[in-house]
Amino acid sequence: MRIRAAVAAALLTTFVAASACSSSKTSKTKDPGVGLRVLDAVVVERSEGPSGSGGVGAYSGSGNYYMVFEAHEGNATARYQLEVNRTQWFRFKEGAHVRITLNNNILQDIRPID
Repeated sequence: MRIRAAVAAALLTTFVAASACSSSKTSKTKDPGVGLRVLDAVVVERSEGPSGSGGVGAYSGSGNYYMVFEAHEGNATARYQLEVNRTQWFRFKEGAHVRITLNNNILQDIRPID
């Protein structure tokens, strides 16, 4: 009886380990948003989020600033809505041609294209 229980436990452990290995296979397709990318883009839209909570009146927070960029990647046109800082938001108006640097789809840098 003990031998049957030991064999059953060994088979169960082997089955669970095999199932875990087969489900942990990674896809061979690479995520295009991973890694460092530099894109030439146009500022399409700018928006401002509400101020932060806490504080009194106008001093309750600086709010969040966003820009929508449009970039051509191959034959496709991609739109990115990214959070920017206050200085970038005031510096780059709609229609500005910029070069953006993304690292894992997080904005790292914005530079004007002359």
